[in-house]
Amino acid sequence: MVWSKMKQQLESFLCPELVGRVEYRATSYRYLPDKAGQCYITVDKKEVFKINNVATMIRWYQTEQEIKNDLTQITVNEEEIEKVRKDTDGRIPEERLAVIAKSHKISEYAKEILNAQSALSKSDFYLTANKFLSDSIEDNLNSKDILLNVFALVDRRIGKKRLFSMEANIRLKHPIVQYFYELRRSTM
Repeated sequence: MVWSKMKQQLESFLCPELVGRVEYRATSYRYLPDKAGQCYITVDKKEVFKINNVATMIRWYQTEQEIKNDLTQITVNEEEIEKVRKDTDGRIPEERLAVIAKSHKISEYAKEILNAQSALSKSDFYLTANKFLSDSIEDNLNSKDILLNVFALVDRRIGKKRLFSMEANIRLKHPIVQYFYELRRSTM
């Protein structure tokens, strides 16, 4: 989906009190391939949540290297090796399959760590926005993904009673989710 259409759909779900105050923005540099785009959410024209591809990729690589250099060994099981064998159509020598499977596992761990630290990429922003638009509001509120939580908290389908009943759960979430929760409460 084109960003302008996605932005329009996301902002159509904003509660009336936050229309014009909360904006979703994305930049990309068409003629500068070495310049990655970024996505961010603004409140009252101030950036409060920023997603930057360049910094994310560097941090992802650093996290991968830290995991590789860690003394605890990451092991792969036969299922993971078999998955690599199927993905490569058996063209990889047997002794390399375990190395490739381990590398895949390290990359997955690094991405999980970055997502937990809220360092998302622009493509993750698009995927999460599409997920928000297609899933139920309950699924978005109960998700571990902080961006889905943010989208859901500023959604017009969340009423006053439901918003006040989830206060205990919000205290356990990421600070940006807590920020948007307080922002939404302040409009009621």
